[in-house]
Amino acid sequence: MTRPRVAWAPPMRDGVSPSRVAVSGGPWPTVLAFLQARLPAVADWPERLARGDVLTLEGRPLQADEACRHGAVYWYWRQLPPEPRVPFEIEVLHQDEHLLAIDKPHFLAVSPSGRYLQETVTVRLKRLLGIDTLVPMHRLDRETAGVLLYIVKPEVRNAYQAVLRDRRAHKVYEALAPWPPRQPLPAEVSTRLEESPGDAFMQMLELPGEPNAHSRVELIQRLGPPPPGALHDEEAARTTEIAHYRLQPHTGRRHQLRVHMQSLGVPILGDRIYPRHWPEPPPDAPPDYRRPLQLLAREISFTDPLSGQTRRFVSRRQLRLDAS
Repeated sequence: MTRPRVAWAPPMRDGVSPSRVAVSGGPWPTVLAFLQARLPAVADWPERLARGDVLTLEGRPLQADEACRHGAVYWYWRQLPPEPRVPFEIEVLHQDEHLLAIDKPHFLAVSPSGRYLQETVTVRLKRLLGIDTLVPMHRLDRETAGVLLYIVKPEVRNAYQAVLRDRRAHKVYEALAPWPPRQPLPAEVSTRLEESPGDAFMQMLELPGEPNAHSRVELIQRLGPPPPGALHDEEAARTTEIAHYRLQPHTGRRHQLRVHMQSLGVPILGDRIYPRHWPEPPPDAPPDYRRPLQLLAREISFTDPLSGQTRRFVSRRQLRLDAS
């Protein structure tokens, strides 16, 4: 069902923008019955309705026993149990009426999804800046740090997102990984990446066929042996020397750089998905902040589609191994 365009939306709450759910299927005798069937993971619909936290499209609070009309659209705010706070801060690199550039820390997801809501870049920024129209211009994995761009106004989203769709942006990443790779550097890596089925869905697969992912890998410098205790046991077993690499993705497939470094025989240090997928810690247990994924989005540059000026944003963060 296509969601109708609306001219009004409720204000965000604690950095969380409202969500919409449209009534379909049924028939549903009451608003409560519909919400419990449509979004069963939410256990406190009666309490939310009693507090006036579910609204009609026009903003009127709904009652639990109110008749549910097919085609109606309801507003609500996503909520999660308290999340462990990621103990790193976002740095604003640039802000104007159209674009926001930030320096993202490791371990912070970009957008609300699954078990992450308050501890995401988007919600933190909305709470900090009070701008509820912010949307990310591109993606960074939760484990990756570095430059991340946000579009401020809805009316310019298509123009800026087209920069990425049309591959008119130049991105540079850096990584720490073992030395040496399987082939001389610089190297152009081209493979076909597809999502894997079943339990290993987190991992992308390199499959035969027409390549759809292209990256350039260069050596910045060899750094010598890793500090004692800086790597987990599996990494230490295969790493006698580390190196600092520059990575330039020519395409934007999911996990592309992580897979391509693995294909060169030098998986990025701190990677908990490649070459082996480690399980997520329990929701109430923080990750090991001493061993982040050693991948940094160093810079992004492009010609601004509105002004025609050159835009270039560079991260101030540095990759380092910390054995403390």
